[in-house]
Amino acid sequence: MCGIAGIYNFETGEQADVRVLNDMLEVIRHRGPDDHGIHANGEFALGMRRLSIIDLEGGHQPIYNEDCSIAVVCNGEIYNYRELADGLRQRGHHFSTDSDAEVIVHLYEELGEECVHRLRGMFGLAIWDSEKRKLFVARDRLGIKPLYYTIKRGRLIFASEIKSLLQHPGVDANCDLASLSHYLSLKYVPAPQTLFTGIASLPPGHLLTCDGDEIRTRSYWDLRFEESNHEHLRDEEYEERLEQLLRESVRLRLRSDVPFGAFLSGGVDSSLIVALMSEMLDEPVKTFSVGFERSHNDSDELPYARLVSNRFQTDHHEMIVGPEDFVNLAERVTWHLDQPLADQATFATFMLAELASQQVKMVLTGEGGDELFAGYARYAGESWSPMFRFVPPAVKSLAWKVGSRLPKLRRAKIGLYALCQPKEAARFANWFPLFNRDMKQAIIADDASDGYDTSTDELFAEHLRRTNALKPLNRMLYLDTKLWLPDLLLMRGDKMTMAHSLEARVPLLDHHLVEFAASMPTRLKLAGRVRKYLLRRVARKFLPDEIIERTKQGFPIPISQWLRRESRDFMYDLLSDDAIRRRGLFQLDYVQRLLREHDNGFADHSLLLWGLMSVELWFRHVSNPVVRRRSPIATGAIDSGDTCVR
Repeated sequence: MCGIAGIYNFETGEQADVRVLNDMLEVIRHRGPDDHGIHANGEFALGMRRLSIIDLEGGHQPIYNEDCSIAVVCNGEIYNYRELADGLRQRGHHFSTDSDAEVIVHLYEELGEECVHRLRGMFGLAIWDSEKRKLFVARDRLGIKPLYYTIKRGRLIFASEIKSLLQHPGVDANCDLASLSHYLSLKYVPAPQTLFTGIASLPPGHLLTCDGDEIRTRSYWDLRFEESNHEHLRDEEYEERLEQLLRESVRLRLRSDVPFGAFLSGGVDSSLIVALMSEMLDEPVKTFSVGFERSHNDSDELPYARLVSNRFQTDHHEMIVGPEDFVNLAERVTWHLDQPLADQATFATFMLAELASQQVKMVLTGEGGDELFAGYARYAGESWSPMFRFVPPAVKSLAWKVGSRLPKLRRAKIGLYALCQPKEAARFANWFPLFNRDMKQAIIADDASDGYDTSTDELFAEHLRRTNALKPLNRMLYLDTKLWLPDLLLMRGDKMTMAHSLEARVPLLDHHLVEFAASMPTRLKLAGRVRKYLLRRVARKFLPDEIIERTKQGFPIPISQWLRRESRDFMYDLLSDDAIRRRGLFQLDYVQRLLREHDNGFADHSLLLWGLMSVELWFRHVSNPVVRRRSPIATGAIDSGDTCVR
């Protein structure tokens, strides 16, 4: 696990500034406190900060091929590296380390850009081919690891985090209003956009190449839904294959040379992973859970986590998050995220990662199960849409206007608004929004409206045009796999764990398992009102009924209560009249109404308010950028392409 960065002056031809690159790496030291290295070769330089997980002594990066003409840095883990290395050795390649990253450079020698198809894991990688003067950059299929880049005045600059790019003197921190518009709709900024003008996120499953003449990006993987290929299989055969893939995925992700554990929420996904880990290990699994002050008993997840821990006799650790943590950590969390994220669980993930990092260097998590196997309520809600097609538009409009004026009932209002949308893309975009289209038009300030792009529906429509899925459920799952999963959940998981130099592995997002889930009949994902039907069938072999039957919670942080009590002053400071006027982005009277209705209990606007608070925190962060530090370069940290050490 690492943080990587690089500079390619592909048009100017001037020598890459290694001291600037060192600054870019220094600001992401948290991603790799154990080691660092830089390769400089004329107009090109790349480097890494390393968190040592595999081959602790010999895995220094950059790593080279036999004649040192090709160099690689990789953020992530290649889980099938042992099998790949065996085959490469048989074909005559010589290895100088036992690192998983070294297989990449030898595969590139054989296959060029197509080498990514052989990699089973999570990665953001960069390869420099000195003979071709070619840079090759790739991101894993599901977007588990991040990768950002910008093109400025004939320079291509890339890094694992945006704050690293901002250390380059040619990169500015300016807000992109079109991306802010998407954020207001979705809670996150969808790739390839970022909230920074001119800075892009390489989408999941994409490659980028630059050979000095041009920069090209292309997709190398997409999720395909073979909806009728396996209809002849019995449910038991699907169940057997799913269990087999789950075991294989967990087993591969236990390859580590450092202590590891698991995040345990007490939900089906994380509990099943802990169960499988317990089967495979000879010692108790270290598990980590979080609870919240002022949380209602029916939404407290700690009892479920303890139930699983007791079942499998794990070495269990837990913590309580309170409103003072929410206030005290807000700026730090925003800095690590790089972009606003209207997700209340971010703080819980941040503190849970801090707790785990005191015991281990790597954890397994349960992300991905809902997007693969239909775990969210909106998937079942979409089944009502055919009935709404016959309702006259005037009746829909009246129903929405009446419903929107009722107190509370936020989830019901979201469902009603989505079902009232006549077009598929608009309906899908509004099943889990921050501000729906009407609300967003009301909150955007008149002076700023020209800069906004409100075509979130078109963004969804563009993705839907790419999929071969025909059934509505699979089309929703495709969208969530391409947008919600990488740009919110996985981004949150990566940034919050790496903030504490902790590696997070996600067994449910092994691409073999993902592709199998896509091939399953929809009846095995959503069976009536039972969500994640087949996954629950597998889980019943390991977990108690209380876990299988419980209502999904996620991280049920009681932020609504906190914003009315202990965190109220913090909220009013961030969303003060002066702050709203100073930014000039939002209608003051609309923000005041949200604050007033939340304060008096008319509605729970905590998610909306936190979304706006996150924007203000982000502006304060970028208005006071990290001071560029000229850190001395350690002796031996720079390798040249002509004198690399193997």
